[in-house]
Amino acid sequence: MKAIAYTHARPIDAEDALIEIDLPEPAPHRRDLLVEVRAVGVNPVDTKLRRLAHPLGEPRVLGFDAAGIVRAIGPEVTHFGIGDEVWYAGTLQRPGANAEFQTVDERLVGHKPKRLSWAEAAAMPLTTITAWEMLFDRLALPRGARGAESGTAKTLLIIGGAGGVGSMAIQLARRLTPLTVIATASRPESREWCLKLGADHVIDYRADMPGALAALGDRFADDIFCTNATDRHWPAIVRMIRPQGRVGLIDDPAPIDVRELKEKSASLHWEAMFTRALYETPDMSAQRDILDAAARLVDDGVLVTTLAEHFGRITAANLIRAHARIETGLMRGKIVLEGF
Repeated sequence: MKAIAYTHARPIDAEDALIEIDLPEPAPHRRDLLVEVRAVGVNPVDTKLRRLAHPLGEPRVLGFDAAGIVRAIGPEVTHFGIGDEVWYAGTLQRPGANAEFQTVDERLVGHKPKRLSWAEAAAMPLTTITAWEMLFDRLALPRGARGAESGTAKTLLIIGGAGGVGSMAIQLARRLTPLTVIATASRPESREWCLKLGADHVIDYRADMPGALAALGDRFADDIFCTNATDRHWPAIVRMIRPQGRVGLIDDPAPIDVRELKEKSASLHWEAMFTRALYETPDMSAQRDILDAAARLVDDGVLVTTLAEHFGRITAANLIRAHARIETGLMRGKIVLEGF
């Protein structure tokens, strides 16, 4: 089968940063699904692994967002059948989705939304799971629709609102919680993107964030979800978090002094989307439940795809373009590739 891989950690402008290879088609075991991959999304984790995780000369296939069709199942599979259309993010321990076929544990897979194309669906799994787990598992945000009391609702500040995870966090918080959602963005197109997705307010992270927050009527946010550059934003985060508030992080910042939260009795929460799969936690199938719930919300018109750019077919050249774009740090939404 065709696959895109890397054999040495390289910068994206290296001649062999990503290469096209042929690999044997994998076989499903136990609770595995064999999925024919139709479309893939590209995430910062792909670029991070390609730059830093040395595969020691052996080809490693990346790709942690996919939509496709189940072509075979393992003997212990109970939730899917051959021909089912699925979406998923997979795990770091197995070859990724940048291949014609991939095996993935059924506990990490959801049924694809019916109203989305392959490309539209492939833009969403990793960022949906990450945002969902942060908002509802880590920060334990309240669920419920906005009502007459929404004027007194607590506030959620999402730093990095136009990125892939921020784009999903805005939608989930706006549609499923009573919170006032404030996002950060710097460029006009990013600002409009955040507002379109449901942010109540957008402030510029390059300027005085605490001052901009205070200008909205309250100098504190009850919860802050920082999706990137936490070390750069940390002084502002410490100032903006409300006493006894909660801060959620997903990036890999340079060292930060978490002791600065002590005065406010504020709590810090980490989210790593691959934790459940990495440790095969007893609630590993929660990711299937999240994706199935998100699919229903998409089909009901509550959530929309965060696909921003379609880079064509799944080739080494197009994946290199996608990695290079992500590494600029100026992405909004997601890049998707489709078909081999």
